[in-house]
Amino acid sequence: MENLYIAATDCTPKIFFDQNNHVFEIRGSSYLENTVEFYTPIFSWLTEYLTPLDDASLTVNIELVYFNSSSSRILLEFFDTLNEKVLQGTVSIDVNWFYESEDEDMLEFGEDFQQDYQSLVFHFIEKPQ
Repeated sequence: MENLYIAATDCTPKIFFDQNNHVFEIRGSSYLENTVEFYTPIFSWLTEYLTPLDDASLTVNIELVYFNSSSSRILLEFFDTLNEKVLQGTVSIDVNWFYESEDEDMLEFGEDFQQDYQSLVFHFIEKPQ
């Protein structure tokens, strides 16, 4: 299995999943019209990666400057997938949620995800302007 890399565009985030170091990164903006088409191969990769994984610590870095409602649903599905793996008792996951110091909405989105997925350990990292 190889690492997953998808370059960012104006409306899609950079995706980098480093399976060797157990680091997942989602950075940029996500406001595409067809989220399912873009994210389906990402979820396929994630499922293939997580299925045999045992006794590991993962780091997820999320640094989104904007995402639309359909991307929000994708993030819910992403966190659902990670949460299920943690609940199996074989993996721990830290989520680094980056937000700009002036962007209270993005911080609140992260806090909402934290409330929904308490088995994931969220760290909120303020980026200077």
